Amino acid sequence: MLPDLTALLTAIQPADAAAMDRARARQAQLTKPAGALGDLEDLSVRLAGVLGSERPDPRGVAVIVAAGDHGVARVGVSAYPPEVTPAMVANFLADTPAGPGGAAVNALARAVGARVYVMDAGVNAELPEHPALVRAALRRGTHDLSVQAAMSVDEAQALILSGAALARRAIEDGADVLIPGEMGIGNTTPAAAITARLLGLDAARVTGRGTGVDDARLAHKVAVIRTALERTPATDPLEVLAEFGGFEIAAMLGVMLQAAASHRGVILDGFVEGSAALVGAALAPHLRDFLFPAGECAEIGHAAQLAHLGLKPMFHLNLRLGEGTGGVLAAPILLGAAATLREMRTFAEAGVPGA
Repeated sequence: MLPDLTALLTAIQPADAAAMDRARARQAQLTKPAGALGDLEDLSVRLAGVLGSERPDPRGVAVIVAAGDHGVARVGVSAYPPEVTPAMVANFLADTPAGPGGAAVNALARAVGARVYVMDAGVNAELPEHPALVRAALRRGTHDLSVQAAMSVDEAQALILSGAALARRAIEDGADVLIPGEMGIGNTTPAAAITARLLGLDAARVTGRGTGVDDARLAHKVAVIRTALERTPATDPLEVLAEFGGFEIAAMLGVMLQAAASHRGVILDGFVEGSAALVGAALAPHLRDFLFPAGECAEIGHAAQLAHLGLKPMFHLNLRLGEGTGGVLAAPILLGAAATLREMRTFAEAGVPGA
């Protein structure tokens, strides 16, 4: 393991238990019936532990969209051709009347005041120069995971560290909540392969329709993943990432690890992000303390990921777009939870008789 990655993993310590205890005590005294704010109460206490304060005050939100292509996309596992990946990167960066970016994640980020960062983690195209594009690609896309390892362990580690570096930049720019997002045609296939191996489940249990494939293509997708799983017995988390993963998945893992090491919150979007989180939790179990899942997405394997991580989603909207869109939608919920704990008065402060 690279020394920088070892240091990053070592830096991930548990959330601040004392701050959470103080947050629970404060939560019990706020001017409301106990439990009246439902899951917001637990979210606020968890965020208190992340930020180390019983009055958590996250400064800002950043979504980091990592884009990468996949060799396995060439064997028909997606309803869309791989050429869509570079086209969508251009869309993330496009100038529009509403502001930078013409994709769903850009529109949602503008609506909630989040900042969008875009990374080329390994797109199979010559991307035009753009000041907002962070270039971290080692090569143009992974190998076909059904035939050989998608990438080397060294490449996986390099992309993890690139994601961590961009996370540090976002934190320096003022973000206390980070949202890893992705773009890569075919990337629910590597995500399903990672999930199946790390959870010990058959491919059919965790493989969904991705971009909306029909029954025949779904059966083909499951068969491709089973072939990949039969190709290697790898179970070490970094080896699993290298054998089955994507460059953008590795980069998102780096974002998560750096956020946790820096005691910042991470909002998980969907299934592909969940596969990165599984690898991260296997490498650094305390990473779970810093993860806040947005919604349970439409991919069938997402519920298994969240159950394994012991995390409860904030909503169910049947999302399956990716890009970090669900995470951006969840940001106001997490910020609102923090605001209630931070800004509500206690019964004593308000002069209201308590229960």
